[in-house]
Amino acid sequence: MDRLRALQAFTRVAELGSFTRAAEQLQWPKASVTVLVQQLEEHLAVKLLHRTTRRLTLSDDGAAYLEGVQRLLADLDELDSAVAQRRANPRGRLRVDVPAAAGRHVLAPALPDFLQRYPQIELELGSGDRPVDLLAEGVDAVIRGGLMHDDALVARSLGAFEVVTCAAPAYLQRHGLPTSPQTLRSEGHVAVNFFSAKTGRVFEFDFVRDGERVSLTLPQHVAANDADTHVALGVAGLGLIQVPRTRHVRALIDGGQLLPVLHAWSGGTLALVVMYPRHRHLSARLRVFIDWVVALYEREFAAAGEPPSL
Repeated sequence: MDRLRALQAFTRVAELGSFTRAAEQLQWPKASVTVLVQQLEEHLAVKLLHRTTRRLTLSDDGAAYLEGVQRLLADLDELDSAVAQRRANPRGRLRVDVPAAAGRHVLAPALPDFLQRYPQIELELGSGDRPVDLLAEGVDAVIRGGLMHDDALVARSLGAFEVVTCAAPAYLQRHGLPTSPQTLRSEGHVAVNFFSAKTGRVFEFDFVRDGERVSLTLPQHVAANDADTHVALGVAGLGLIQVPRTRHVRALIDGGQLLPVLHAWSGGTLALVVMYPRHRHLSARLRVFIDWVVALYEREFAAAGEPPSL
């Protein structure tokens, strides 16, 4: 029995609750994963997993063993990372999920620099605005906007964008300039709303001025759950939008395709964070990526005149 592979197989099966998903993430045949776990149980002379046709759970011995194995594998990763860092040569596959707009407008243009520095890292970049289960999907880190409350994840701040309310010139010609948040409905304004990809909930427009806060949901003809599509619908003149003032949005404002409105009212800020699982060791390849993306966004916020941190 290959003890290390058996421990890796058992850990991933226990974490995911599935031999099939564990095999997919490890990129090993399912039969190999099954045999390794069986061999480990025979070696220990204990049952680590309870198996039924519908579910797979840890035995008491399995839960205790898993905790120790996770520490052991983390120590091995740390040792590997230390050697790699001393050689300044991190390597291996790195899976990162980012908002589609961030991937397109910020990360993609800068990635040649990262990959030139670390040519032995194989980066798999997922793009979307949907929630991601890092452990279940085998993702090393995610970049997300908004405040995150998840004790299973470590979050590192990348900064915060000012949120601006704006509309296309064509929309304002048809509906007129809004005068205040309180009169948006009575003035006949509509929104391009943004809704959660997970829950379908429409996010409210938020306005703040001198301690006064107004939150409301406007009527819509169309809504989106993708940031780039949301902005594009606003540029098409389909309604008011409230969006973070990213590089892409700034370019549209500077080019006159979007016009900020309700200047006396702030839309608040949108925090941006990079997160990774708390129980996983921060590998050399993930460490250098996070350091790189933090520096990238420091430059991004500095160019925009935004504060680099919350």
